[in-house]
Parts: sequence; C-alpha cells; structure tokens
Amino acid sequence: MVYSIQKIAAILEADASVKDDSAIEYLLIDSRKIVFPQTSLFFAISGPRRDGHDFISEVYERGVRNFIIKEGFSISAFPEANFIWVTAVLEALQKLAFFHRNHFLIPVIGITGSNGKTIVKEWLYQLLQQDHHIVRSPRSYNSQIGVPLSVWQINEQHTLGIFEAGISTVNEMQQLAEVIQPTMGVFTNLSGVHNEGFADNRQKALEKAILFANVQSLVFCREALQPFLLPATVDRELFAGSTQFFSWSRKENALLQILSEEKKQQQTFITARYQGHKISVLIPFTDQVSINNAITCWCVLLQMGYPEKWISEKMKQLLPVDMRMQLKMGRAHV
Repeated sequence: MVYSIQKIAAILEADASVKDDSAIEYLLIDSRKIVFPQTSLFFAISGPRRDGHDFISEVYERGVRNFIIKEGFSISAFPEANFIWVTAVLEALQKLAFFHRNHFLIPVIGITGSNGKTIVKEWLYQLLQQDHHIVRSPRSYNSQIGVPLSVWQINEQHTLGIFEAGISTVNEMQQLAEVIQPTMGVFTNLSGVHNEGFADNRQKALEKAILFANVQSLVFCREALQPFLLPATVDRELFAGSTQFFSWSRKENALLQILSEEKKQQQTFITARYQGHKISVLIPFTDQVSINNAITCWCVLLQMGYPEKWISEKMKQLLPVDMRMQLKMGRAHV
C-alpha cells in the first residue's frame, strides 16, 4: 500500500507542514540506507547514543523530503520538505505500522523466546515458501523499531506473515503485540540469559506471553517453559479462551511426545507419538539446538494441518541459516 503524507498525518493525528503531498512507500530510520529518497519517510528517532534529528540535514541533502520529527524542532532550514510533528517519534512509527497491519487479514505467526527466534522464522520460511507468499522479519528485526519496519512490508500479495519479537525489559511486549497481531504463536524457549531487565524468569515469561494473548494456537516445548510458565494449565487465563495449545516434550505429557533421536552421519532421525500413533522426520543436523528448533517447526506444520508425508519430505531439506544475517537494532532484545 502507498500512503500520502497527508494521510499519514491524519493517521497519527498530528500537525503537519506539507509542501507537496508525497506518496510514501518506504520507512527510513538510518541515513546510511537511503535507496528511494522521493518515496521515503524518515523517522527522527532519539536513542541512548544518537538523535535522529541530528541527521535530518544529511538525509535532506540526499533527496528525502518527508520527515517525522519531535514537537519543537525547527524546520526553517528545509524549505522543500514535508514535516509531521509528534510527541514521540518511536510511538508514531509503531502507530503507523499498527494502522497498516489492520488492513490485512492474513494469518500471522508471531515468534518469541530467549533464543532460536530467527532460526525458527527462517526455517518456517524455507518449509512454507512454496505454499505461501510470505512476508517475514528481515534478519533479526525484532525490536521496538524492527517490528514495525517488518510489519510495514505486508502488501496485498502476501498470504502469510512470520514475525519475531524480542524485548529487553517489562512493559515492552504490549506494543509489539499490537503491531504484529499474531494468529499463531511460537514460544521457542526461556533461558536465564539477558535477565537484566527482569526480576526473574517468571516475570520475563509473563511479559513475553503478552504476544500470544489473542492467538488461535500456541506452539511450545513444555520443559523449556517450566517452571516459569504453564500456558495450558496454571497460566491458562493469560490467553484467549479459544487458544489451542500444541506442546512438545521429551519428558512430560505433550501433544507431540518425542520418543527417540538417532544421530548418524550429520543427520538425526526423530520419532514421536502424535494423536495415538508414531510419526517421524529426518533432519540434516545433529546438534541439540538445531534439533529443538526443528521439532518446534515440526509442531507448527502439524498444527497447520500439513500431512505427515509432506512434512517428512520438507524437513529433510532444511538448510543452515547464516547467523551473520542478523542485525541487532539498538540494545539486545531477547
């Protein structure tokens, strides 16, 4: 979708100075990444180390003529540009992405957890790309900035969205949940790393679970969340009454009960019990992290209703994900 700068000002309910009602296709936060200046909108976001307003002159010189700025910033040095004044630039970015997301009724998979988010997202893309026109988070765009930039990519051709969400502390997930609006949730795991912003793992688990408050289904590993969160039993009230829980486990009772894992020649043959009978997949990995992430993807495919034979064929074709693709935006998001 293309929005006029006047339309965006109306969406944000903000004052604007519009010299030319430009058409906006791209959202920009980095002065080094200008590709289509005439149809880009620059958000002058202030962070702990840099203030986007300090780069407006540079961005203007490179041809960008549309800006979201904080109230009180002087625009006298930029006579040809359109400006929208807001109280908080980051919140304006999220509000615009929220408005855009509401125009699409496609299924969306939301992924969070302490780690594994990007791998699971990319493997689901590999597994489902022939059946769907997928929009997904670039790299590991999972932050307060990265999520709205990811969701902005949705267009009329997409039939499935896959977005990851990471948080650094409490009171952050609600904003991401409103932007992503997942219909299916994937909780990869919960570890003790990156706990600085939380009182304990229980608080971190509860904050992350906000992403899944309204999902139709939720995939998770039982022992990965215990004893911090029990979605299907103790913490059932955190989720919509209609949410279906798809759990997997090696030790606990679960919908997908892992029975054995046989490793041989860089492959792992995994056998499980599902709906009363044994099923199996072969994956081209032997390390435990990859096995866990592959099982999570297996659960997603089963929950989506794909046939066992189809899943088995797809899983053996999984390719490694180059983790150098990741781009951390701001401080760590877990």
